[in-house]
Amino acid sequence: MSFFSRSTNNASPRPDPRADQYARLPPRNQGLPPAPPQSRAYQQGGSAYEKQPYYQAQPQGNADSGRFVVVKCPADDLALLNKLIVHPQSSFQDGDHVLVKDSFPVTVKHDNTRTLQFNQVGATATQRLWMALTMNADVPIRPVPPQIARTYLETLDLQVDFKKKRVEISASYSADEMAKIFVQVFSGTILAVGEPLVYEVSGQIIEFVVKGLSVVDLGDNRDAKMGILMDKTDVTIFKAEGSSLKLKGSAKKPPPNAILQSNFRFEDMGIGGLDEEFSSIFRRAFASRVFPPGLVEKLGIQHVKGILLYGPPGTGKTLMARQIGKMLNAREPKIVNGPEILNKYVGASEENIRKLFADAEAEYKAKGDESGLHIIIFDELDAICKQRGSSGSSSGVGDSVVNQLLSKMDGVDQLNNILIIGMTNRKDMIDEALLRAGRLEVHMEINLPDEQGRLQILNIHTAKMRHNNMMTSDVDLHELAVATKNFSGAEIFGLIKSASSFAFTRHTKVGTTAGISDDAENLQLCKNDFDNALDEVKPMFGVSQEELAQVIQNGVIDYDPIVDALLHDGRLLIEQVRTSKRTPLVSVLLHGPSGSGKTALAATIAQASEFPFIRLISPESMVGYSPSQKIADINKVFSDSYKSPLSVIVIDNLERLLEWVNIGPNFSNPVLQALLVLLHRIPPKGRRLLVIATTSIRSMLLDTELPQAFDKDIYVPPISTLPAFQSVLSHLHLFRNEEELRYAMKLVADTGFGAGNSQGSGLSIGIKKLLSIIEMARLEPDNSAQRLKSALLDLRIQ
Repeated sequence: MSFFSRSTNNASPRPDPRADQYARLPPRNQGLPPAPPQSRAYQQGGSAYEKQPYYQAQPQGNADSGRFVVVKCPADDLALLNKLIVHPQSSFQDGDHVLVKDSFPVTVKHDNTRTLQFNQVGATATQRLWMALTMNADVPIRPVPPQIARTYLETLDLQVDFKKKRVEISASYSADEMAKIFVQVFSGTILAVGEPLVYEVSGQIIEFVVKGLSVVDLGDNRDAKMGILMDKTDVTIFKAEGSSLKLKGSAKKPPPNAILQSNFRFEDMGIGGLDEEFSSIFRRAFASRVFPPGLVEKLGIQHVKGILLYGPPGTGKTLMARQIGKMLNAREPKIVNGPEILNKYVGASEENIRKLFADAEAEYKAKGDESGLHIIIFDELDAICKQRGSSGSSSGVGDSVVNQLLSKMDGVDQLNNILIIGMTNRKDMIDEALLRAGRLEVHMEINLPDEQGRLQILNIHTAKMRHNNMMTSDVDLHELAVATKNFSGAEIFGLIKSASSFAFTRHTKVGTTAGISDDAENLQLCKNDFDNALDEVKPMFGVSQEELAQVIQNGVIDYDPIVDALLHDGRLLIEQVRTSKRTPLVSVLLHGPSGSGKTALAATIAQASEFPFIRLISPESMVGYSPSQKIADINKVFSDSYKSPLSVIVIDNLERLLEWVNIGPNFSNPVLQALLVLLHRIPPKGRRLLVIATTSIRSMLLDTELPQAFDKDIYVPPISTLPAFQSVLSHLHLFRNEEELRYAMKLVADTGFGAGNSQGSGLSIGIKKLLSIIEMARLEPDNSAQRLKSALLDLRIQ
């Protein structure tokens, strides 16, 4: 079809006779409308249009183009329709879609005021600015190409702001209501990216700017930059940067800046054994950010602003915090080591804290709830956030840093677009105000991995060597996961590196540590390498093998049925701790004469438990300690035991730990009180603890009430019968034959030991003392029996 044409003598324009062949689009309130009928002009030039880009389509001669004079929009109510206003008898029908200057798509509206002339087109100031139109100047206008006439919007992103800047309105606007109004008013209007539109909402003129769109995919126009709004178009409203307009987030749509990336897996992030922890963190810290902000606002809650990750060293706290950015569509996390905040200049430390929050503050002020998430990660948080008033420094820098951090996280100007992640091995050192709700409110303990977690970690760290065939088939990762009880993630990685070092050693040249063998390309890690590594790498929270080996270096000698009974009681205690749901803490006191084997028996029971955590508290390791140092050391052992699901603590020689002496009597009351508290403290949920203590003077400790703190007392008697004495000698093979043994036992009986019957006599000897006597007698093979007799006589004299 053609348009109005003007003669050279400026006569009034006359309509083109072919204009009546152009028909209007059908109603668009019932889903996707069909394409409009085309005029003869379109049928003639349509193929030429389809071969050209939308914004660069050229008019196909005078028959398909016309020129109009730009004038003001004739009425305010027409201006709010955001359409080009034309004379009712023009060649354009009401609702037609046209291209202005071959680039700007606009919908046409007839002038109901009848003030426009045939050759005039009314445009608002907003439209003239967008399309760069000059008043009273000619502008070319033509129908949109056929493919654009068939293009409908699937989604539309609109930025909103007050038309008049610097308007301060206390009322807030609902994004859902704005989207509903926009669709109702502008349905059937053609829109393009960058197009501004104005409309009155709640008494204020609001400017809508098209920031993005997508079209219904019909196969031939999926990359279109313009389209027709329909009732089913999904419209998203967001506030312009720096706008004073208060916009309530949608209660139906998730935020446009989705928090979680799709198709991520924790193992791909290099983190294993923390699935449960990640699930808890997601539920507490990120779930509310996935839902529509309007829905969250209806609940009247704010997003979680802080997470504290604490636990043993090497369990993956820092790795988890660093990798969280990979699972989030957020700003690049700011990672700060605690000590880096501190500065020697006055006020510089506080300024460093303020700089960390500056970007988040600026964006939140500009965008409000549409702001992106800013993540700040503090490693070694205890270095800068100690309990206020606990520092001995006179500068007060530490307290000021804590105060500054508190004010930024939950001060007067609250930010809702930040997430603080703090990490520490010492939660007890963090200031309590920082741990309350609204600050670091999510406290997540990152414990030692369980068997399944250790298997995940082993799979992660050996994935590359398995992919490159650098590991033999005899290496069973499931067996390694079982063997690495209480290994942290870092220690498992250290184990693999240790195994690799043994493999490297096999491929070095003989007699050198620098040269490699000719078959180095055949290097593979085998089961033996991992077995050697298990002997070399020990977990921090594992079994104290060396300490236990020292106290039971001679083993437990089964010299009497009483020994079997004691070991049986120990096995029952172990099973009670392992299986009972009502007694997560069990304590037992082994008491008896000095040297009766209490320590060796306690260590043997502990080893037989095969619990992943076994520790020995001994006065030998605390020589010279002050009471406060002893308390700290004992408390640390108990705290460490709570990090393991099953633990055994052996407390040897209670009287020496308490510094008990008969003169006075004197003892360390602070250490006593600490032990009383720790022996009654129930382990955390899911943790079980067996405490085995030994003492040689239980009767004297009764007044301290310490023996009463134990659940069970077990008496460990000395050797007091001849059969028991003979059993020890036979076990240690002190004599060369039975005849020498019978002779030795005759001499022992002459001393009065056992009094010739199984009931024994008043003379007794501890197994530890007897072992020492036997080893001394072994030095004189020909006189061993006499040495035994002399030692027993000396014992009677004592």
